[in-house]
Amino acid sequence: MPNPKNYDFKSIEEKWQKIWNEKKVAKVENNKVKNKFYMLMMFPYPSGKLHVGHGRNYILGDAVYRFLRMKGLKPLNPMGWDSFGLPAENAAIGKGFHPRKWTLENIQEMKKQFEKWGVLYDWDREILTCDPSYYKWNQWFFLKMYKDNLAYKASANANWCPNCNTVLANEQVIGGVCERCGTQVEGRLLKQWFLRITNYAERLLKGLEKLKNWPERVVTLQRNWIGKSEGTDITFEIKGLNKKIEVFTTRADTLFGATFLAISPDHPLSEELIDKEKFSELKSLRMMKGETYEKMGIKAKYNAIHPLTEKGIPIWIANFVLMEYGTGAIMSVPAHDQRDFEFATKYGINIVEVIHNPKGFDGSCAYTGEGILINSFDFNGMESEKAKEAITEKLEKIGKGKKSVRYKLRDWLISRQRYWGTPIPVVYCSNCGIVPEVEENLPVILPMNIEFKGLKGNPLEASLDFVNTKCPQCGLDAKRETDTMDTFVDSSWYFLRYINPKEESAPFISEDVNKFLPVDLYIGGIEHAILHLLYSRFFTYVLYDFGLINFEEPFEKLFTQGMICKISSITGKLEKMSKSKGNVVAPDEIISKYGADTERLYTLFIGPPEKDAEWSDQGVAGCFRFLKRIWDFSFEISKMEENLSQERDDKILRKFHKTIKKVTEDYDRYHFNTAIAALMEFFNFFEKNTKVKNKTFLEEILLNFLKLLYPMAPHICEEINQTIFGDKEILLEKEWPKYDPELAKEEMVTIAIQVNGKLRGQIEVPENSEEEFVVEKAIKEEKVRNYLEGKEIRKKIYVKNKIINFVI
Repeated sequence: MPNPKNYDFKSIEEKWQKIWNEKKVAKVENNKVKNKFYMLMMFPYPSGKLHVGHGRNYILGDAVYRFLRMKGLKPLNPMGWDSFGLPAENAAIGKGFHPRKWTLENIQEMKKQFEKWGVLYDWDREILTCDPSYYKWNQWFFLKMYKDNLAYKASANANWCPNCNTVLANEQVIGGVCERCGTQVEGRLLKQWFLRITNYAERLLKGLEKLKNWPERVVTLQRNWIGKSEGTDITFEIKGLNKKIEVFTTRADTLFGATFLAISPDHPLSEELIDKEKFSELKSLRMMKGETYEKMGIKAKYNAIHPLTEKGIPIWIANFVLMEYGTGAIMSVPAHDQRDFEFATKYGINIVEVIHNPKGFDGSCAYTGEGILINSFDFNGMESEKAKEAITEKLEKIGKGKKSVRYKLRDWLISRQRYWGTPIPVVYCSNCGIVPEVEENLPVILPMNIEFKGLKGNPLEASLDFVNTKCPQCGLDAKRETDTMDTFVDSSWYFLRYINPKEESAPFISEDVNKFLPVDLYIGGIEHAILHLLYSRFFTYVLYDFGLINFEEPFEKLFTQGMICKISSITGKLEKMSKSKGNVVAPDEIISKYGADTERLYTLFIGPPEKDAEWSDQGVAGCFRFLKRIWDFSFEISKMEENLSQERDDKILRKFHKTIKKVTEDYDRYHFNTAIAALMEFFNFFEKNTKVKNKTFLEEILLNFLKLLYPMAPHICEEINQTIFGDKEILLEKEWPKYDPELAKEEMVTIAIQVNGKLRGQIEVPENSEEEFVVEKAIKEEKVRNYLEGKEIRKKIYVKNKIINFVI
């Protein structure tokens, strides 16, 4: 029997982690699944030691997993590693060892941390995206897409560091300079590989309507990223140059107010429209694009011809116009677009009002609303909506425009001039041109004999054994592609590979995948709301079209947890945990001092899981004291003499059944913070009211209490259940407690409803109802509604269990 004064969390947690691992309690066999449930954590990048902020995702997921097990399911819950990527390559350059070595060492460290937290995964399904057995199938998918014209090579602008002689990702450009060497970054047009995600824009957009169990915020972010717009394509000819500029606008009604054209610095015509002596100015403009910079421009030496008035209007190369949207060119209407207005004001460009502003146009800002057309010739007096159609029809008749649907979404650029990624399976032959590798030669192996000494350029280019090859088509000498794939490719289908992680003849077995997917519950950070989820959806649609799977959407339900924040020692502000901010809390320190169960409990108690929360060291200590009280109290109950009474305390029983109901409902919606609060409230009550001498009754309450706590603090609950009370069956295999609806029924109270202090009605609500619930019910009461209708509620005064007074 353990010492009641010695809650030895260290030995307890090591003991149970060993038991769970040896028994492989999370292992699921494909052919033995009855009620399938596939839950998934977004798999991590192995960047080194995890901090408590990372733990929120994995601890939350483990609590859900254990709860579902006790509810009768055995979820598939795998884990793997998103192990290609730039940080490993940068570490190799900085520290002088291979990215693979750095990656594998980090994985081992992170697996130890997972184990210390007590999180359960089916490790027999572990995948490593930098392993050839995985990335072979990246290459296989690429070849299928290439064959179906979904993969192609084209020119694209990139961030280029002339000193490092390499392309940089946007996040590597800090204030216009290279984060590695501090050199001014320039734009450069490079031939790169793309996937035609735009072919799926409309399906991806419509598919969002099916995602009823996704956070609305995420759906909105995806919808905005796809960015469907219905409008008009308009052609402006260039005077004195046999070229045209296509623009897209949703406001064809403002066409007569277009006093200049603005094109992106990256527009294909940008250099042709200016003299060579302005090229250096254009180069600078390319590095200062977007809303974060002051609006700047270069006036072109040509004018555009207005398609309806046939008058000349100037062309400007402007840094607020991006190639990523529309055609990379806009008709600028400064009277009715604020960005155009600011640019025109700065450069003295004409401003013409063409939509009547009911408040009058005073020249201080643009009027962006719709209304009656003025200064628009034959279209004067028309409402905007009608004018859009009429002007578009006119343009169609003269061959200068047409109705159009555009998307902000651009094709997915997957080329990375990096070493540590999936080699793109293509060769270049002087005889045959671009030739895809044959399937039998996959995988195209990433060479390991690469030196990282901070040399300029892509290290793969220096590997002659890799670069020099034979053409799969004609057998002559050829060169391999040295670009590698964007790591988002790795994470766009990994959830399928988990089903058959050892399969060698295919990326997965379709029959098995169709049985397990879509994923029932996907848990991860809101920061992945756009790109990762969008690319995963795209991949799933493509594989559906290839006939490899029978579903289009990969994730049935999505839960996005918030971040843990702490005061930064650098800025003194509350910020997301980060080594660079000096506000990281290491799990090992917490576990060493208080134990993993304490960290788990506090991480889940810190606040609603979907919202950001602030870390508090005092809060951690409070959770430890709560667990220690449970340990001590359990020991006291176990030492009681056998039943000296058959008495059952109805107050405790009713309180506990209400707690079971409350905690179960909170688990179902992942609100562990309120579940913990309910458990703390009940335990306080239980401790103070344990007066009966019926040991069996008290043990029954306590053991069911431990089941409710178990998913969040599993080690201590297992230990009390086994060591103190002698139960040999692990709690993970136990059934979740059920409540008696009669015992769990809330006591009802009558609430008087006042308006300006006068009684206007009453309602019945559960005892101790929160104000928000009472207000919502009170304003729906018919008699009260008559007094509130059309009135402004200035104040609400709620006295719990008695009255609600609306001051209007």
